[in-house]
Amino acid sequence: MRYLLLICLSTATILASALSFALQTQIPTSFEKAKRLAKGLYLELLPLKSFYCGCDIVVEQKRWSVDWQSCGYQVRKQQKRAARIEWEHLVSAWELGHQRQCWQQGGRKLCRKSDPVFRLMEADLHNLVPAIGEVNGDRSNYRFSPLAGRASQYGQCDMQVDFKARKASPPEASRGQIARTYWYMRDQYGLQISPAQQQLFEAWDRQFPPLPSECTRELAIAAKQGTRNRYVQSRCGQPQNLAAGERTSESL
Repeated sequence: MRYLLLICLSTATILASALSFALQTQIPTSFEKAKRLAKGLYLELLPLKSFYCGCDIVVEQKRWSVDWQSCGYQVRKQQKRAARIEWEHLVSAWELGHQRQCWQQGGRKLCRKSDPVFRLMEADLHNLVPAIGEVNGDRSNYRFSPLAGRASQYGQCDMQVDFKARKASPPEASRGQIARTYWYMRDQYGLQISPAQQQLFEAWDRQFPPLPSECTRELAIAAKQGTRNRYVQSRCGQPQNLAAGERTSESL
């Protein structure tokens, strides 16, 4: 009974916080603006932890850095980049843009300049997570895929990157959220997911349901940005609509 009461109180707190954000709804139209909004959400509502490794994030004015000792992180190669937090696209920028004409003609820079749909995709808060800079760089645009063997590249962080195979194996704690983010981006922007990836994501979604922090994050982003990730929403038992409304791919 006590456990159920705590769950109800927690849900009520999340809803109240998310609905208060509804009055401030802002759809980010650039990656830079999205990063500023994401920082505000994490500072106010979400755990200050790096996405893959679960390291504590230390905020000193505008600087977001990583407490390696909090998670047993070991630098693989890039000490300076490993010390800072970067905003990682779970569905990589390359996946977002490489099939668009602007990307073929001038890459990410031209897409930012000339393609409003790409700018919305790149700035979508549902797809952004705080990650250790070195891990973000190593993951690059590699596909997520389970890899054999024990993860040891980053100390106690259970993240593996196979540079030759161009694959990244995320820790179990992040796999469900990755799957649900890919499905949201597919539905919202018409992105393609291969049958093999779809099968993998279905398994990850089943095996790794949303943690309370993922439920909180979805509500906060929905209220701030006005779009819902229904795959998180349904698993968390959240209401279908918030006061901020809902923006769908038809409006792009």
